[in-house]
Amino acid sequence: MEERRKNKRMELQSKLLIKRMDNSELSEEVNITVTDVSKTGIGFLCDAGLEVGAVYESFLTIWTKEVLHAFLEIIRVDPGENGMYVYGAIFIGMSEIDASRIETYGTITSMEA
Repeated sequence: MEERRKNKRMELQSKLLIKRMDNSELSEEVNITVTDVSKTGIGFLCDAGLEVGAVYESFLTIWTKEVLHAFLEIIRVDPGENGMYVYGAIFIGMSEIDASRIETYGTITSMEA
């Protein structure tokens, strides 16, 4: 399969809460486990069924324990193991400062390796 990602992805073990923005009836918050993140997108595991194309509000806790606020658009969903789904999403409306924090983490991680 051809790699189409524009930015290097790195693993980041974290949790975030998401709620759907385009359906006022769905305001349930769901925990997810981040498997990889870049300055433009995120991969994660979740046991809830999220819809491709839907936009969710997120609060991503990063390695410095800071919380980054961003919106995610689901672009991919695959069945995982143990009732989990594997999702891919792009960041929408993430500030350049927050995107730079993620990119800086990737640079430091690469230098340590």
